[in-house]
Parts: sequence; structure tokens; C-alpha cells
Amino acid sequence: MTETVEQAKGRRRGRRPGGTDTRSALLEAARGVFAEQGYDGATVRAIATRAGVDAAMVNHWFGSKEGLFVQAVLQLPFQPEELISRIAAGPPETMGERIVRTFLTIWDSTGGGHFTALIRSVSSHEQAAHMLHDFFVKQVFSKIAGAVAADDRPLLRGSLVGSQMVGLGIARYVLKFEPMASADVATIVAAVAPNVQRYLTGDLD
Repeated sequence: MTETVEQAKGRRRGRRPGGTDTRSALLEAARGVFAEQGYDGATVRAIATRAGVDAAMVNHWFGSKEGLFVQAVLQLPFQPEELISRIAAGPPETMGERIVRTFLTIWDSTGGGHFTALIRSVSSHEQAAHMLHDFFVKQVFSKIAGAVAADDRPLLRGSLVGSQMVGLGIARYVLKFEPMASADVATIVAAVAPNVQRYLTGDLD
């Protein structure tokens, strides 16, 4: 069927059939393209094409590809403060268990796609790597460690926890090491949480 002039104008303005929210469509498309192509390989045009909107809508809603990346890939279902409160709600001696369980549950909810997009992008883009570091180490793990550690090395402890969790995510979702990739959350928590707990509260010397 031939597209009408009004339909063409609507598409250029970013409208989608059936009133589909343009911003949500761009976020969903961006997650897929970043996961497949990494940060550098993903283009605004490719993301917009997958979303079915004009490329100008990326700048309209997010300001730039970088802004879209922050919203689509780095954004978790929780704000850092909420995530820290959730993990901190319990005895310090079981905090390692709560960290592993919380992050696995978040990542598993999207089949690892969110984490995979993040890792593939940071491996090819220095700015994205800084964003990953700032979120995981400075905004989450170091704050958690600082609340329970007996020494004054929260950044070191947070970095160690971050290395454990990022390594776990890579093995489970990117490289898909078996049987780790298909193991249930409880099995992974039982195996990994003691290491995380030592990084948080144990002797590092």
C-alpha cells in the first residue's frame, strides 16, 4: 500500500504506528544493536532503523549516541542508591551472598543481554569503560564495602568485588562457560559468595 504524505511526515517526526512510544522503541533497539555491534560499531542510523523512527529522534530524546548508551545499557532496573539499600538490608556477614544473588537475578531477567551489551561496548570504547567503572566500583561496590569493612580500603575492596562480579558475568553470559552458564542462581551463589564476602570483610594482607 502506498504511504500517504501525512504518514511520511509522521515517520520523519518519529511517530510510530499504533502510538508506540518512540523513546521506548529506541531504548529497546539500542540494547539489541549495542549487544550485537558494541559501542563503536553501533550507529545512530542502525538503531533508529531497528526502532522504525527517524535518526533525528535519537538526538531529540537522548542528545547523542552516548546519551542513548547511558540510558539503554548502563541503566539498571534500580538506581544505585536503591540497589545499595537492597543489598545492605541484612547482616554484614551475608552481604556477599546478597550481592551475587541480586546481580544474577537482575542479569538473568534479560537473559544476560543487558550485561552482554555492556561488556561488548566497554571493550571497544574508553568512555564506556569509565562509565562501567564509575557505576560498579565507585557508585556501588566501594560504598557497600565502606559500610562493612573494618579498614580504610573501600575502593580496593570495591574493585575486587567488581572484578569478581564482572568476571562472573562474562563467563555466564558472554563466553557461556558450562556448566556455569546454565546453573541455577542458588548454585552460583553458594560457590561465588564466599569469595565476595572475603573481599568485603576479610583480611586482604
